[in-house]
Amino acid sequence: MPIAEQAASTALDLTWVRSQFPSLAQKVNGQPAVFLDGPGGTQVPQRVIDAIADYLARNNANTGGAYHTSRNTDCMIAEARAAMGDFLNCDADEVVIGPNMTSLTYAMSRALGRELGPGDEIVLTLLDHDANFSPWKALEEKGVTIRTANFNPADCTLDMQDLARKITSHTRLVAVGYASNAVGTINNVAEVARLARQAGALTYIDAVHYAPHGPIDVRKLDCDFLVCSTYKFFGPHMGVLYGKREHLKRLQPYKVRPNTNNIPNCWEWGTLNHECIAGIKACVDYWEELGRRAKPAVSSRREAILAAHEAIHPHERAMTEKMIAGLLAIPGLELYGISDPRRFENRCATIVVRIEGHTPLELATKLGDRGFFTWDGNYYALNVTEQLDVERLGGFLRIGLVHYNTMGEVERMLAALREIVGE
Repeated sequence: MPIAEQAASTALDLTWVRSQFPSLAQKVNGQPAVFLDGPGGTQVPQRVIDAIADYLARNNANTGGAYHTSRNTDCMIAEARAAMGDFLNCDADEVVIGPNMTSLTYAMSRALGRELGPGDEIVLTLLDHDANFSPWKALEEKGVTIRTANFNPADCTLDMQDLARKITSHTRLVAVGYASNAVGTINNVAEVARLARQAGALTYIDAVHYAPHGPIDVRKLDCDFLVCSTYKFFGPHMGVLYGKREHLKRLQPYKVRPNTNNIPNCWEWGTLNHECIAGIKACVDYWEELGRRAKPAVSSRREAILAAHEAIHPHERAMTEKMIAGLLAIPGLELYGISDPRRFENRCATIVVRIEGHTPLELATKLGDRGFFTWDGNYYALNVTEQLDVERLGGFLRIGLVHYNTMGEVERMLAALREIVGE
């Protein structure tokens, strides 16, 4: 067994992991379902399903009431904020909960837009998901100048020199993705945040795609805002925004008048999805147990979350190495992004390809019929597919691995793809 596979097998109890996810037991046309669609949304552990159902069965109520189930709801939301605070390494009152990353980003862009006008500049990247592009570009209607940083087509890495050139004394905000949901590149967001601070600008980090693959520490990054989606790291369909307390207090959100002016609640529009917030807490509980099983000596939830990432990293790395090596051996296949194993620390386990003579939709459909769930298209990373001139061709075939996947699934996926290409 290769060293990478040995490290993965000893650090992570994959049998226990897979037992937590009931959906993994499904079959398609008699074949075991293989979920390679993690970048579009991961599966959830049973405890998340149970938490959602239990909330609806026992405590379904609005907040702020002078009775038992309403008080339980208030307590549950507070617990979920604290859990996400440990996940991101921030305080609970810096955690804003919303329906999804896109909605939260539009809300923040509207609030920041109150202060911006002609002469102000925002720097975006062409490597980002459109949810971290269009909400900011819309501020052009206020006279804000939008500058875009390029990426290197050869390996789909962010052009940091171009980004640095685009940041000037007029820059008010730099928005960047932690990792590309299309090509898997992990960006040096700490350096981006440093460059922004040096120019007196704010940073807004889209960590949606990075969250299931690596630990997030907003204190260490010293970023101003960071947003993620819990359904990308084994939770329900919800979004979570971290904002530095000073910004959440200073900025004026658009909101209804009866809503409190206290943070973080003033940033949350209308009645929240309470049952899914219960699922958020259960999602972090899963991360905590995963970490405590890998490293029983940890003393806090934050330490357990970090231990969980330490356990899953070598397993994802080993699967990525095997998947990319196997893909590159398929005739007519072009892989976009970092393909050199010596640089895999700069990419996550998300891989996109095109195969000559086959459209991405055709490949995804034939794989789906065989039980392999992949994505085709642009995944809302529209600038990426346009810059690489594949949007008109149907985009990419995307294969997304997370830690509940197995080396056996990788091998079977490669065999199925070789069979399809050879038909």
